[in-house]
Amino acid sequence: MLSYILYTALSGLAVVPFLLYWRNRYLLHDLRYAITAVGIARRLFRSSTEKPFRSILDRFLQSAAERPHKTFLAFEESSYTYAQADRESNRVAAALSSALEPGDTAAVFVGNEPMFVWLWLGLAKLGCTAALLNCNVRSKSLLHCFSCCDAKVLLAAAELRGAVEEVLPDLKRQGVRVFILGEGDASEGIECLSDKIRQASDRPPSPELRADVSPKSPALYIYTSGTTGLPKAAVINHERIWMASFLQSVAGVRSDDVIYICLPLYHSSGFLMGLCGAIEKGITVVLKRKFSASNFWNDCRKYNITVIQYIGEIMRYLCNTSQRDNDKDHKVRIAIGNGIRADTWVDFLRRFGNVCICECYGATEGNVGFVNYVGKIGAIGKEHFLHKMGCPYALIRYDTEKEEPVRDCRGFCIEVPIGETGLLVSKISARTPFSGYANNKQQTEKKKLRDVFVKGDVYFNSGDLLRKDHEGFVFFQDRIGDTFRWKGENVATTEIADHLLMVDCIEEVNVYGVKVPGHEGRIGMAALTLKENMDFDGKAVYQHVKSYLPSYARPRFIRIQNALEVTGTFKQLKVKLAEEGFNPSVIEDRLLFLEDNQGYVPMTQQMFNSIAEGRIKL
Repeated sequence: MLSYILYTALSGLAVVPFLLYWRNRYLLHDLRYAITAVGIARRLFRSSTEKPFRSILDRFLQSAAERPHKTFLAFEESSYTYAQADRESNRVAAALSSALEPGDTAAVFVGNEPMFVWLWLGLAKLGCTAALLNCNVRSKSLLHCFSCCDAKVLLAAAELRGAVEEVLPDLKRQGVRVFILGEGDASEGIECLSDKIRQASDRPPSPELRADVSPKSPALYIYTSGTTGLPKAAVINHERIWMASFLQSVAGVRSDDVIYICLPLYHSSGFLMGLCGAIEKGITVVLKRKFSASNFWNDCRKYNITVIQYIGEIMRYLCNTSQRDNDKDHKVRIAIGNGIRADTWVDFLRRFGNVCICECYGATEGNVGFVNYVGKIGAIGKEHFLHKMGCPYALIRYDTEKEEPVRDCRGFCIEVPIGETGLLVSKISARTPFSGYANNKQQTEKKKLRDVFVKGDVYFNSGDLLRKDHEGFVFFQDRIGDTFRWKGENVATTEIADHLLMVDCIEEVNVYGVKVPGHEGRIGMAALTLKENMDFDGKAVYQHVKSYLPSYARPRFIRIQNALEVTGTFKQLKVKLAEEGFNPSVIEDRLLFLEDNQGYVPMTQQMFNSIAEGRIKL
C-alpha cells in the first residue's frame, strides 16, 4: 500500500513540469535567466561593498596579470596583448599626470582606434573621468559638449584638429589644455601628445590616485540628444559600467569568444556593452574604425569572430548585400544589439545561419532596460518577475497630441492593459537611480515624472512607447517628443531647427522624422516658412547644413509652407506632418530633396518612387 502511494506521488510530481511548461512554454528560458540574474546581482553587490572598490579597470588589470599574453585588441594589421595594452595605458597616464588631478575630467575626441582605449584606461588609472565626445559634432555643439562636463583637458585625434581649431579661442579663454595626437604639430594653444606618450614611462601609476573612486563616482560622460536640445552629458558611474558589462553574460558570451566592435566607442552600445563587456569576460576585441557591409563577413572569417554587435541598420545593410555561396561560412554564434526589425531578423537568420540574436533595450541615461533572452523575433525583451522586483516599471497611457501622460480623476497616471501601447516609465530609487545630465538640472528634471501612482513618487520618463503581449514579451512602438532616430543616431529636432533658422531666408522651422519604406527609424524632414519677399536659397541651406550638421542629422526633405500649424497652446504640430511624409502626390506644398553632392532639388514623383523602391539610397 505504501509503495502504491509513493508511486502515485512520484507520478504526480513527474507531471508537474509538463503542467508548468503547458502554462509557460518559455519556462526553461526564464529559469536560466533567473539563475544568471541572481549571479549578476551577487557580483554587483560584492563589487559595491568590497574595500577598496574594484572598478572595471581592476578587472582589466586582473586579466593583464593572469593572462598577459592573451590578445586583448586587434585593429587593422596590429594586435595588442592585455600586457601590452596595460603598458600603453601606463604611458598615457604618465604623459597626462602633470595636466590632471584625481577627480578631474578629460574630454576624448577620438574615433575608433587603439589610442581611444589607451586614453580611457590611462585616465581611469589617474582617477579621472572621461567625457566621450561624438566625433561628428562641430562648432557650437562641440563647445557645448566640452563645456557641460567641466573638462580641464581636451584630447583630440590629429584628423580632428580642424574642428578643435574652430573652437580653440573659446577653449583658451576657459583655460583648457588642448592635446593633439600628432607628432611635431604643437602650436599656440595646442600641445603634441604623441611625443609625450612615446617618451613616458610604462610603469604603472600609484593605485592611490584612484583611492577615492567609489561605485557612485562618475566614470564617464556619454552624450545623448535625449528628448530635446543640444547633446546632453549623461553621467555614467562605475556601478553603471558594471551593470552594462554583464549584458554579455546574459547573452551567453564565454571567456573564449572573440567580439567584433564596429560601433562608435563614444556611444554606450560600443563602449559599455561592447568594450567593457569584453573586459568583464576577459575576451579578445576586434575593433574597426567604422562599419563596412562589404568587409563585415570577411573580417569575421579572418579574425574567427564569434560575437558581433549591431544596431538595426547594420543587420539590414548586411541583408542588402549581394548573396554569396559562403554566407553561412563563419563562426559567429551570438549577435548583441538593438533596433532590428522583425523582417530583417527573419532575413538575417535565413541567410546567415543559426546566430543567436540577443535584442536588448535601454537608454544611455535610463534606469531600466530589457533583454530578449528567449530570441522571440521582433521583441526587445521579455518581462521577468525578478527584473520587475528589482527595477519597478510600468507602461502608462500617453496622449500623443497633448504630448503628456493621461491622468485619472485623482491626478495619477493610468497603467495600460496588456496589448495596449504605453509610455515606459521606471521608478527612481536608491536601487534604481537616475544620475541625470552633467550641469543640466533643467533637462534632468524634464526626464522625471512625479506623482505617477502615489503622491510623492518619482519615475524616469523613457520617452519611448512600448507594448507588452500576454506572454510578457515587450515590443518597441515609437519615440515621443522632439527626437527621432536615424542611422543609429538620436537626432534632436530643436537643434536642427536652431541651425536652419540661422539661414537668412528662413522665418520658421518645424523639424520632424518621417518613415521611409525599408528603413529603420525616421529620416529628417523640415517644414518651413520663408521671410517676406524672399525665395528659398537652396544653395545657402545646403552649405549651412553641410558645414554644421553631421550627415545623419541633415534634413533630407524640405516642405515649404505659407504658415506652420500650431496647437491652441502654440505648440508645433508634428504628428500630422510626419504621417503625411514626403509624397508629392499627397502634399500640395513645394517639396525639395537633398541629393548627395548636389544640394536641395525639387522633389518629383519619380524620385519618391525610386526612394520607396530602394533605387535611391538614403
